[in-house]
Amino acid sequence: MPLLLLAIPAQAETPWKLVATHPHDATAFTEGLFYLDGALYESTGLEGQSDIRKVALKTGKVLQRRVIDPSYFGEGIVNWGGKLVSLTWRHRRGFVWNLADFAPLSDFRYDGEGWGMTQDGRSLIMSDGTAQLRFLNPDSLTEQRRITVTWNGRAVDRLNELEYVKGEVWANIWYDTRIARIDPATGAVIDWIDVARLRKAAGVTDSEAVANGIAYDAAKDRIFITGKNWPKLFEIKVAPKP
Repeated sequence: MPLLLLAIPAQAETPWKLVATHPHDATAFTEGLFYLDGALYESTGLEGQSDIRKVALKTGKVLQRRVIDPSYFGEGIVNWGGKLVSLTWRHRRGFVWNLADFAPLSDFRYDGEGWGMTQDGRSLIMSDGTAQLRFLNPDSLTEQRRITVTWNGRAVDRLNELEYVKGEVWANIWYDTRIARIDPATGAVIDWIDVARLRKAAGVTDSEAVANGIAYDAAKDRIFITGKNWPKLFEIKVAPKP
């Protein structure tokens, strides 16, 4: 139901302000993003072009890169301990890498498609393009539970890139400029963050250049936003609601 979300009136919106703008590789078809120890980690998609990379925040320079087998379409990534876990789109196969040097460690299987990933300190959280989020055991990578994401009681599908922010799961919505703030206990959308003006500021016009990339620096309370083939990465600050 590609129009389901658009048919639901978003009656609330979280206010935010732009703090800084940084360079971003415009050739990166961003599928996953997180911030750790001063650097961004990013995964890119498309068959034959997928990789995982460590990126300098202020310059956008790729510091470290691992090319994925060209038969795979890379998707979301997340860190767990000294490992990096990555998904692929329709191959039902994920990979585990050494976080320090991206050396391959193992692989795992899952049903359905792989889209976004994040973690809450206890479980890995995975989206699959539907309205559901899966919680995985971070060691065995087996599914623990699922929740269905809803807004005003109706399912919100096309959940894409994920980030865990202050007890909430934030999710990009494919082909939408809004980010859903999700209660991980119930799946209910708490509120929305509309980043349409960031897409405009990025100067992208291609319909596939959607907002897709959220990273959170918990130590400094910084939120980074980008999208597929965006030449810019934005730092925003969410304003407390009155």
